[in-house]
Amino acid sequence: MAAPAGHLRPGRYLAFFALIVVALYALVFFTGSGKPTPKLGIDLQGGTRVTLSARNPDGGDPPRESLEQARSIIERRVNGIGVGGTEVVLDGSNVVITVPGEQGDQAKTLGKTAKLGFRKVVTSQPVTPAPQPSAPPASAPPSSAPPSSSGAPGASAPPSSPANGGGGAAGAPRQQPGDSDEQTKKEIEEARSLRQNPDLLSTDQAKQAAAAEKAFAALNCAPNAADPLVGNDLTDKPLVACGDKNTMKYLLEPEFLPGTEISDASSGYDTQNSQWVVNLNFKSEGSRIWGDFTSKNVQKQAAFVLDTQVVSAPTIQSAILGGQTQITGRFSQAEAKDLADVLKYGSLPLSFESSDATTVSATLGLASLQAGLIAGGVGLLIVFIYCLFYYRLLGVLTILSLVFAFSLVYAVLVLLGRWIGYTLDLAGVAGLIIAIGITADSFVIYFERLKDEIREGRTFRSAVPRGWSRAQRTILASDAVSFLAAAILYWLAVGDVKGFAFTLGMSTVLDLVVVYLVTHPLVAMVSRSKSKFLSNPKNLGLGAVQQVGTERKAARPAPGRPNVKEA
Repeated sequence: MAAPAGHLRPGRYLAFFALIVVALYALVFFTGSGKPTPKLGIDLQGGTRVTLSARNPDGGDPPRESLEQARSIIERRVNGIGVGGTEVVLDGSNVVITVPGEQGDQAKTLGKTAKLGFRKVVTSQPVTPAPQPSAPPASAPPSSAPPSSSGAPGASAPPSSPANGGGGAAGAPRQQPGDSDEQTKKEIEEARSLRQNPDLLSTDQAKQAAAAEKAFAALNCAPNAADPLVGNDLTDKPLVACGDKNTMKYLLEPEFLPGTEISDASSGYDTQNSQWVVNLNFKSEGSRIWGDFTSKNVQKQAAFVLDTQVVSAPTIQSAILGGQTQITGRFSQAEAKDLADVLKYGSLPLSFESSDATTVSATLGLASLQAGLIAGGVGLLIVFIYCLFYYRLLGVLTILSLVFAFSLVYAVLVLLGRWIGYTLDLAGVAGLIIAIGITADSFVIYFERLKDEIREGRTFRSAVPRGWSRAQRTILASDAVSFLAAAILYWLAVGDVKGFAFTLGMSTVLDLVVVYLVTHPLVAMVSRSKSKFLSNPKNLGLGAVQQVGTERKAARPAPGRPNVKEA
């Protein structure tokens, strides 16, 4: 931004600033559907903070690359399901999700969807009711499930809800890996020996039937049953799993297509057949594998397996080439959207479980906000009193400039909340409070430069352009250092510290806008005023320095005359 020169036209700069303010508030009040207030973070309006602990099959620390990939996918999933103002960060081997407001229930389910894959259904059977304590345990032999009767092209499936857990779906109480590693490994091995036994696909029919009977009988499909294979199943072996809202048990072949090959999934309404459907697209390699599989398995079922749970098992109606697949069935709108979200965002390189969920009350957030506003108000009042006492009329210009700066900051915060989902937290409020000092510092630098010029014997009017020319270099250097520090802090920090760095850097930039477009033009207007009140140095807080300047000017020798002193 070019510096105003000595022939500055203050009205143009003030008009340009007014145009910026009008444009910003027009966007605030006449665009978007939200309230004209900034979005508040969890520590100001309350919310939920969920910590997801990664589960590694070998019990070791998860690779950092896999954790970062999982964090990125969870963040995309959060954005995809419309949970606003959410922050997803890594904390060691954990993923921490912070959701402000009343969307905590959604936050608690974000870590449920983890490893997604496609397996062919070998056989299935309904879940039998739990036997009475007096009755001997009963088991049913496996039986082939009839294909879906839907005649829609592509694939069809009965409605299923990914939110319901089967065989200990995510969300059920599980043993933490750190509680008893030996016990956890033992449970995993026992579950694998039954539900991933190679005999499940043996060519020996008797051996296969015996293995399937044991696996089906051992599998507990109760909604709250713990499943040690969640995140620990082997994709190259068969699997016995629950599905269809815990009403069916499936025997599945090894995974033939990983969920990472899905490029996109969405739900929609098929007006021709009057039903909700799920549209599924694959990447190039996934499209080739899916096309080859569907060509060889028409009228057979393909199971979409999420953390050892079958979330959908559609029947293939015809060969699907090109990667575009439509899943039909008796879906409700919510079920179709849930399935699409699972398919689109459910494939993570690691499996997670919720190890901690903390709810912050709105009352506590309101108290924090009030405390922050009080602190900011006290700081602002002290600045006002100092400016009025020390600079008098120039202090009034300082107060006006701070008011204009606040109007800019407020509008920008509202718009950033709408456009990029930025939320103002307590650390951000702290950044804004510190920015008051940075803005006031720019005024102090300018006014002290004016005093230096007046001490040299110049008038207030002639001191303004010369003082500004010297002050702006110092102001630019000071704000550049502050912005650079805020930018580095934002880049290196995580969590709440990012909010502090962001508001500090933003306020520093807006400080330059106000100083160039408001403060200096207002001072220039006052210096050119013909009003006796405005031209009186005492009213400007410049009486003492003007007296010094007058005395120095009088003490200088007249031009052309030597200053002769008595010996």
